[in-house]
Amino acid sequence: MPFKPSRRQLLTGAALGGAVIAAPFLRPEDKGGAHNAYFARLQQALQEAGLYRPTLVLDSERLYNNTQRLIEHINGDYAYRIVGKSLPSLSLINSVRKQTGTDRVMVFHQPFLNYLAENMPDSNLLLGKPMPANAAKRFYAFHSNAAFDPSTQLQWLIDTPQRLSEYSQLAAALGQTLQINLELDVGLHRGGFRDAGEVGLAIMSLKEDPNLEFAGFMGYEAHISKMPGIVGGPDKAMSKAMAFYSDCLQVAQEVLGEQYRPEQLTLNAGGSSTYQMYQGDAPCNELAVGSALVKPSDFDVHTLNDHIPAAFIATPVLKTLDSVEVPGLENLAGVMGLLNPNSSRSFFTYGGYWKANPESPPGLSTNGLYGRSTNQEMLNGSDSVQLAVNDFVFLRPTQSEAVFLQFGDIAVFDGLHISENWSIFQQGA
Repeated sequence: MPFKPSRRQLLTGAALGGAVIAAPFLRPEDKGGAHNAYFARLQQALQEAGLYRPTLVLDSERLYNNTQRLIEHINGDYAYRIVGKSLPSLSLINSVRKQTGTDRVMVFHQPFLNYLAENMPDSNLLLGKPMPANAAKRFYAFHSNAAFDPSTQLQWLIDTPQRLSEYSQLAAALGQTLQINLELDVGLHRGGFRDAGEVGLAIMSLKEDPNLEFAGFMGYEAHISKMPGIVGGPDKAMSKAMAFYSDCLQVAQEVLGEQYRPEQLTLNAGGSSTYQMYQGDAPCNELAVGSALVKPSDFDVHTLNDHIPAAFIATPVLKTLDSVEVPGLENLAGVMGLLNPNSSRSFFTYGGYWKANPESPPGLSTNGLYGRSTNQEMLNGSDSVQLAVNDFVFLRPTQSEAVFLQFGDIAVFDGLHISENWSIFQQGA
């Protein structure tokens, strides 16, 4: 009996046949290539160091360049506070401290807070998000370095009257004076005080509480650089945010009267994507910046055009295949390469599925049909991609705060060699 194709097979064949015919006219350009001189040197440095595993690499020269840009832009108009979650390594923070001369660090995780108080006792610490009162209680339970005095060197962030009441009870139970910084919702709408009248009531409560002291405000405004022109753009959002900040300062002055000392308050604002928008006339007196110093890809914004990427994930190639074969669709391997030259070959890496995108060599991409893997990630590229087994693929993180914590020690690249290894914070210590 002669073979009679089904309707589905006829339609599939027709679609593939049409695609093959159209391929020469529709296929994307070949994006593949080799490592440029920078990544070739970085690969050599990793090979010399014997780091044939997924590794977070930090370029110390690029870090220095970005830190200098920060210093130039702030220009002494504001104090600078290091954002610890974006640079989660004691050695990294110490490097930035040395370059900027600051002792101010913003902290977002209770174990990190204890670690910094223990190992950086001369620091001035501000919480970057409100902590449950029991997390604060745990900090005091494990705090042991008498050289760090929480009553003067640590500010807890408070976002609601209820949390303020909880911290009042905690302070009374501990018999400790707690410095309290109030979170202002300056437009991000992720929490914090949204009404100047409520801010005034909170400051009045602090004034009357013998165990709590008003330490200042924090107004985080990451939304500003992303505001579209249709709603007024970044300038209007900044003006609105700073107007509310000024209103809260006015209320603080009214409530505190002769006790109002703005020069002694921590009036925090800023962020990596917005710090360059501050021109010295804002009501805040310090800016917090972290990610801009290593510039992951989420921070490819116009306000950071003079910053350069300083951190990469490096991982060895374990296997190479001269085709792209998806289980169940093996017969389409040749068609995939015909339709898109950048889907001609497969490279399986040591680890994967990070918050990162392939950076070098050019022309690599993940495969949505094959799926992602944290064990052996498939990357596809063209015949022009120059990668062999034991060569390295470099990926650029989309963020630093979570990605930096996934690889153990940071490998510090000085432009020629891996010169140091910096330990990272331990999340559950």
